[in-house]
Formats: sequence, C-alpha cells, structure tokens
Amino acid sequence: MEATVPDERPSAEGPATFREVFAQREFRAVFAAGALSWVGDYVAKAAVTLLVYRQTESVALSAAAFAVSFLPWLLGGPLLAALAERYPYRRVMVACDVIRMALMLLIAIPNLPVQAVLVLIFAATLANPPSQAAKSALMPQILAGDRLVVGLSLNSSVGQAAQVVGYLLGTAVAAINPALALLINAATFAVSALLVRFGVRYRAPVMTDAHRSHLLRETTQGFQIVFGTPVLRAIAVLVFSAMLFSIVPEGLAAGWANQDGGGMDEGLAQALIMAANPVGFILGGLLVSRLFGPSRRLALMRPLAVLAPLALVPALLNPAPPVVALLAALCGFAVAGMLPMANGLFVQALPAEFRARAFGVMATGVQVIQGIAVLATGLLADRFSIPLVVGVWSAAGVLLMLVASLRWPDRQTVDSAIAAAVAANAEQAANRGDRPSGGTPVADPQAGTGRRRHALS
Repeated sequence: MEATVPDERPSAEGPATFREVFAQREFRAVFAAGALSWVGDYVAKAAVTLLVYRQTESVALSAAAFAVSFLPWLLGGPLLAALAERYPYRRVMVACDVIRMALMLLIAIPNLPVQAVLVLIFAATLANPPSQAAKSALMPQILAGDRLVVGLSLNSSVGQAAQVVGYLLGTAVAAINPALALLINAATFAVSALLVRFGVRYRAPVMTDAHRSHLLRETTQGFQIVFGTPVLRAIAVLVFSAMLFSIVPEGLAAGWANQDGGGMDEGLAQALIMAANPVGFILGGLLVSRLFGPSRRLALMRPLAVLAPLALVPALLNPAPPVVALLAALCGFAVAGMLPMANGLFVQALPAEFRARAFGVMATGVQVIQGIAVLATGLLADRFSIPLVVGVWSAAGVLLMLVASLRWPDRQTVDSAIAAAVAANAEQAANRGDRPSGGTPVADPQAGTGRRRHALS
C-alpha cells in the first residue's frame, strides 16, 4: 500500500462532520460496542456503591467501593496495556470482553458476600487496560485528521451518555436486585464482543516478534515517550489535573445526597448529582467539537481547563442538590470542551509505534488520579462537611490549572513535535509498506472512569 502522510495539524477550516465519521463502518462497530459495555459498567458501579453505603453508612467505604475499579490501573495498567501492542487489536478487545462477561456472571451468583463481589469486580477490571489500549490504538487506524478528533469527541460523549443511563438505571435496579445489574453488565460485554469481532477487520499486530523486547522494557519506553517529550508531558499534566477534581461530585454523591438531600428523595438526589457531570460532558463535547474549527478549539483549551475546577468552587455555599448538579454539569462541559483537542494534539505529537504503550501510561495516570481524588475527598468528608471539602478541593484545582496553563509550550514547540512524529510515522510506514496514522488518544472518561472517566479513548 502506498505510504502517504495525512496532514494532522490544526487548521482554520471547519471541523469534520458527524456524517463523515459515522460513514466509517468500523467506527460504527467500535462506537456501538463501547456504548453498550459502558452502560453495563455504570449500572454495576452505581448498584455496588449504593449497596455498600446502605450496609456501612460510611462515606469513605462507599467511596472505596466506587474507586475499586481504578485499582488495576495502579497495580499494572501500563504493563497490561503494553500487551495490546503484541497482538491484533481486534483479538485483544474481543478476549477482554469475553473475560469480563464470565466474571460478571460469577459475581451475579445469589448471596455472594460483598467482599467477594468487590474482589471479582477488581479481577474483571484487570481486563480494562489492554482492552482500552487496543481500542485507543485502533481509532487512528480507522479515522484520520479532524475526523479522528470528532470521533474521539463522539466516543467521549456517548460514554458520558452511557454513564447517565447506567447511573440512573443502576440506582433503580439496586433497589430491586443488585445481581440483576451485574447480569445486565455481562450481557453488554457479550454483545460488545460480537460487534467488534464481526464489525472490525483484522489487522496484524503493530509490534512484530522481531521487534519485541522484555515487556517491562517496552512499558518503560511508554513512560519515556510521554514524559520525555515536552508537548506530550504538558498535555499529560493538563489532563491529569482535570481528572483530579472533576470526578469528586460523582464519587461523593451517595454520601452527599444522604447527608443533606434538601427535602429531595435521597435516591433521586444521588442520581441527579452522579448524572450531572456526564450530561455536561455530553453537551460540551458535542457543541465545542461541532461549532468550532480546530484552531479555535486549540485557543479555547486552556481557558476551559481553568473554568472546570472554578465551576465547583461555589459548593462551599452548601447549595441544594439541583444546584450541585448544575455546578457539576458546568464542570463536565468545560472538561469535555478541552479534552478532545488535548487528545488530538497527543495523537499528532506521538509516533505511531508507541500507541498502546503511551495510552497505558495516560490511562493509568487518569484512573489512579481519579481513584486518589475520590478516596482522599471521601476520607476528608468523614471529618468535614462535603460542601467544604469539594469547594476547597476545587479552589486548589483552579490554582493547579492556572500553573499548568501558564507552563504550556509555545506554538513552535508544538509544531516541531508534530513534525517529528509525522516524520517517524512516514519512516515506519515506508519500512512496513503500510499507511501511517496518528498517535494515541490520551484517555477515556470511561476508563474506570475514566470514566471518565473521564477517561480518554
């Protein structure tokens, strides 16, 4: 195949359209598979979080139940993600879906102790790093140029929509039968595996046997490329800072709603707070990506990064749950407005051979930081009021984002990093006789969180 290099740089032209992105058959399959599995995940997460709080009446333990899915990223996220580069991406994604489906069926066994449920959930989430790394590395092979940025925004938005549906459905199902939520999750993994297997074409592994080294060495190279490249490092700092506070309202929602529902039904208040940030994320991702061209999105990235934590500072005033939800939605809007552009820049400045490994590093950072944020604020909320904790935590986030924005590299540094990556991709494509593509999306708001979350995919 002819080795050509697409122009990935931001331009003043209008953005790619949703129709152009959905015209790609493989993207439709990956998009639908991700939406289904995300819905199931959040159904299970909301049910388990509420179940633990009802049994223990502890905000800290409820936050710990929410954060358990982040732990596998801390213990071996980059190492597990590096495995995805050794095998065909489609095979990795299907295998991980099948493994998670089987474990969810085990968790749904009646009368299983809560401790066993949490252990099995942890085991199931061990499949998240390789699955998400494979998906992230596959996306630039399906979409190129601004279509990739818009595709990433669509993926993030549908992930947040799935989060809203999952949280609402999960809190409702938990009141009836928590095991049913886990069966729903298992079914979504089964359908996801089928969609990927028959909707995505086979591609050979990026890393051949001849290029393999020790897995630890390959993983280390992922850290070196992310933190050794000034532009990639700046993006990492910005994204990690955003994740440090945007997850907090969701993680503390059960305790927040039960401590002070403002006369509102506790279950409704929890669902409202948990769903608000994803709703804002959906609107921000779709509107900013669709209404503004690449150059304008780049200019808006840093102001939106500062606005995100600033939106949560009024929590200090102890507002009612509907107002808390509005603040969380505004935070989600700002994060979603800047995240796709950060993803796009990461893609452009990253040599293609480091896709899965760099994603493993970024996704691990996102998941670990989200887990730490939820656990830390949960522990603080056992000693201080939740509004005080969230408000002060977010005010610190404003300062952190201001520092990260002021240290952003200049345009010449960004352009040089993109040019170096393009040249490396062209050389690799010439050696392989293949068509090069971009790098790796930073993270998935559903990676855990990331969700989130917010994770990046």
